[in-house]
Amino acid sequence: MITLKNVTLRRSAKMLLDSASVTLNPGEKVGLVGRNGAGKSSLFALFNGTLHEDAGEYYIPTQWRMGQVSQDMPETGQSATDFVVDGDTVLLAAQTEVTAAEATDDYDRMAHAYMALQDAGAHDAPARAQALILGLGFKTTELANPVNSFSGGWRMRLQLARALMCPSELLLLDEPTNHLDLDALVWLEAWLKRYEGTMVVISHDREFLDAVTNVTLHIDAAKLVRYGGNYSKFEDMRAEQMSLQQNAFAKQQDKIAHLQKFIARFKAKASKAKQAQSRVKALDRMEKIAPLLADADFTFEFKEPANLPNPMLSMMGVSFGYPPPADENGNVPDDVPPTVIVQNVSKSVLAGQRIGILGANGQGKSTLVKTVARALQPLGGEVTEGKGLNIGYFAQQELDVLRPADTPLEHMIRLVREMTAAGKIQGQQTREQDLRSFLGTFNFGGDMVKQAVGSMSGGEKARLVLCMIVWQRPNLLLLDEPTNHLDLATREALSMALNEFEGTVMLVSHDRALLRAVCDEFWMVSRGGVAPFDGDLDDYQRYLLDEAKRQRELIKDAANGAAKAASQALKAESAAHTADEQSKAQQRRMDAGKHGGKHGDSAGGNAGNKAGSHVARNPGAKSQTTNIKPKSAKRELELVDARMTVLNGEGAALEVRLADSPTPTEIAELGKRLKLVNDELQGLEEKWLSLSSEMESASA
Repeated sequence: MITLKNVTLRRSAKMLLDSASVTLNPGEKVGLVGRNGAGKSSLFALFNGTLHEDAGEYYIPTQWRMGQVSQDMPETGQSATDFVVDGDTVLLAAQTEVTAAEATDDYDRMAHAYMALQDAGAHDAPARAQALILGLGFKTTELANPVNSFSGGWRMRLQLARALMCPSELLLLDEPTNHLDLDALVWLEAWLKRYEGTMVVISHDREFLDAVTNVTLHIDAAKLVRYGGNYSKFEDMRAEQMSLQQNAFAKQQDKIAHLQKFIARFKAKASKAKQAQSRVKALDRMEKIAPLLADADFTFEFKEPANLPNPMLSMMGVSFGYPPPADENGNVPDDVPPTVIVQNVSKSVLAGQRIGILGANGQGKSTLVKTVARALQPLGGEVTEGKGLNIGYFAQQELDVLRPADTPLEHMIRLVREMTAAGKIQGQQTREQDLRSFLGTFNFGGDMVKQAVGSMSGGEKARLVLCMIVWQRPNLLLLDEPTNHLDLATREALSMALNEFEGTVMLVSHDRALLRAVCDEFWMVSRGGVAPFDGDLDDYQRYLLDEAKRQRELIKDAANGAAKAASQALKAESAAHTADEQSKAQQRRMDAGKHGGKHGDSAGGNAGNKAGSHVARNPGAKSQTTNIKPKSAKRELELVDARMTVLNGEGAALEVRLADSPTPTEIAELGKRLKLVNDELQGLEEKWLSLSSEMESASA
């Protein structure tokens, strides 16, 4: 178990934990919660050894292996599959030992090394890694792509897959859902529910915490408070505790006031002096109940739109996708077709609708939203916008387009200029003091309005983007994963603001609490089209789990089929070779018999008699036809067999990856490795056949 006893933890001059104590038991799934800056990430640093306690006692079992998501952006030309496989530290150690053992003539060491490699799951490691990668939203065609070819968010998904690949007794996850779509999030929840070790997770997604945790650890006023139950139960117990604390504080204040009144009235009277003094002592001994200091609520609202066209927009036979990429001169080639992702969509978006857009990763959710937001041009069909349509668009990459050197106030001033130039100012206050006041409603007060955006947290940047959208008074909100960097309080504020918004909302999000609270209908983007989804989020969740299971089974069947085919081919070849050798040996005996009968029956007989008498006198003598000891040959045959099994599994995985249409560079790399594997297999097959024949000859 993990034990903290009177632990004090500081970061510079800031006290994060002050004599905090808690115990976490093996197998518990713990949600670590607390306001921003309370010390959640610092507690993780204590768990993984990068920080040490300033006072008190901290204990974690030394034999526990730890899995955690590296926060470093991976820079490597390794394929996605190989990168994730390398996260299995047990397998990596077994492979290192096999390499070391093969450099010696110690057959016992080699045998143990091959057995350890087999126990570590070498035969299905690529398949396990690929199941993790696919579960987190990658396509089958991306399994062999270099890690460097992916964007930052996708590389962090690979870091998560690598952490899950690592065998561990303790798993630390800091905001694992930030870069995930809903389908990947549902898959991750199912995986974590099956995890058998102890897990500690930091997350601002309440439904995710409810699904995967059974203990909540709250950092509050530099103390660690443990609650049995998931996040929803924590909220209930916390609310009850706060109510009791407030009542107890009020009662104590009444008692203190009564004692002080008595003391003030009678301390000057000699007859009452002793009673007054005892009241003073009672007041000093009283353990003061702290007043309730709840976290300040953050709220905002969308202003009433200037107008509400109905329909907001209509689509007739529209195709969504991307134009062909331009060459180095910026010219778009005429002979390269555009990439169509969703086609033949005919739908209308009406005033007041609350539409949640669902669909597996890569199906075109963001492409649909980008096209409606005018960030992409439709590839076909017609999009008709209502008169006065004013779109507020929150893109997944919106934080990247903020100017790091500019302040929030400078962003707002630039927005005013752009909207004024476009003739879109609709009664908004545009003076600098008005903009400062408006920023203050989004918690950008005091010096923060002049702080460089680049030095702000992801949550503060997301709040600034929301602030800029709200100021524009849109009547159609297009929100693509708006909660990625928002804490629970800001997510709650966004949910309330969207519910009170009088315009139309189209929402893509992996935050199911937000989807449930805001959306009253769903569109499903799937198989190149858009259709209504007849069901709720629970139905969609079941659909995603079934789809993920189907993908895993396809990968597993492909790998097993390739390995089985390779094994059957090897057995057939060895059987044919053995039959051929037996036929040749019999032919040699027949030829020798004919030759002896014609040219030297007497000599042959005498020789045979001598040989026979020699064998009879020395029944334990070695055969003159071979120097192989049967027991030694059998051991060596087992080693060769084990190594061939490992290579067959690797070869099958390589063939599966080659079948996924990789790039020419990847084909060359995969082909080179496959050739090395096949060359080694060929040598081992010859050795296996040779050993088998020698053992048969020795037995004969």
